[in-house]
Amino acid sequence: MPPSLPAATSGSDAWRAAGWGLLLAALVIVGIWAGSRGFRDFDPALVSYAGATVFAAFGLGYRYAMWLRRPPTRLYWRRGWRTFLSGGLGANLVELSRRVAADIVAQAFIARRSRVRWLGHWLIAWGCVLAAAVTFPLSFGWIRFETPPDSQAVYLAYVFGVRVAAFRLDSWLAPFIFGVLNIAAVMVLAGLFFALWRRGRDRGALAVQQFASDLVPLAMLFAVSVTGLFLTASTHWLRGLQYGFLSQLHAVTVILTLLYLPFGKFFHVFQRPAQLGVAFYKRAGATGEQARCERCGEAFASRLHVDDLKDVEAALGIRYAIEDGGHYQDVCPACRRRSLALAQDTLWDR
Repeated sequence: MPPSLPAATSGSDAWRAAGWGLLLAALVIVGIWAGSRGFRDFDPALVSYAGATVFAAFGLGYRYAMWLRRPPTRLYWRRGWRTFLSGGLGANLVELSRRVAADIVAQAFIARRSRVRWLGHWLIAWGCVLAAAVTFPLSFGWIRFETPPDSQAVYLAYVFGVRVAAFRLDSWLAPFIFGVLNIAAVMVLAGLFFALWRRGRDRGALAVQQFASDLVPLAMLFAVSVTGLFLTASTHWLRGLQYGFLSQLHAVTVILTLLYLPFGKFFHVFQRPAQLGVAFYKRAGATGEQARCERCGEAFASRLHVDDLKDVEAALGIRYAIEDGGHYQDVCPACRRRSLALAQDTLWDR
């Protein structure tokens, strides 16, 4: 039986989505409280970062829930999970790991489009992931560094209040740990260079790109990365020149980016993992019954996909049923084109 589909989004959908957003925001607050040992390890100077993160969590929960309420998304979401959990779970886990490595880690699907596009996207994506993996735990008080009372040349690293490591300031590890955000910023800037270089030379990209959806996200990442590097330059090379102003400027760019996260192009970062289920859906369709055209009798798609497409169209109010009891989706694309050509020829003769 096909999964049930909502007829259309409504006010109740918005309330449900708001509930999911509030739940996700509450989980972030609880995580900050628990990870910082009741806010004992939480730095009040970073409360603006934490507040922006809580708002971003609400926005992500709200938009993701609204996205899943769309009939096509909801159907394929459920189908993907059912397909994954049915059959050989072990084999599915192996396939999922392979696809995560290829599509999420390596992002090979972008490399098939363009090497330059892949390089820019990969550098931006993993530069942002590296920065987030450091920034959020530090802002939440989950990770902190201290010097012991008897030595100023040693740093102690604590995770969730538990000491996990100690290293000297003159060791090879110290510059790497304290410079990891600089590495992330350089990766993002390099990725932005390749992205803008491609957009400036690709006529197809120039024809369809929009300032708000395509260039503003890049400008935000550029601002965050450059202001972060300015802080390092001020500390190490300029003896703290304008450090206070630069830190506030960097905070503003980060907070604006977090507030923009659920509502702009960055949202696709959270949509992409859900699309891994499409591969299992396609495999189930390929191994199952195939739909045959009512006119020519040739197989043209999986029966699973055709039946689901009919359900989605019905939920969206699209009526493609034929008077004789058939359905337009039971006709293959080639026969549809022939029918369209014949109809146009008939009208032309008239």
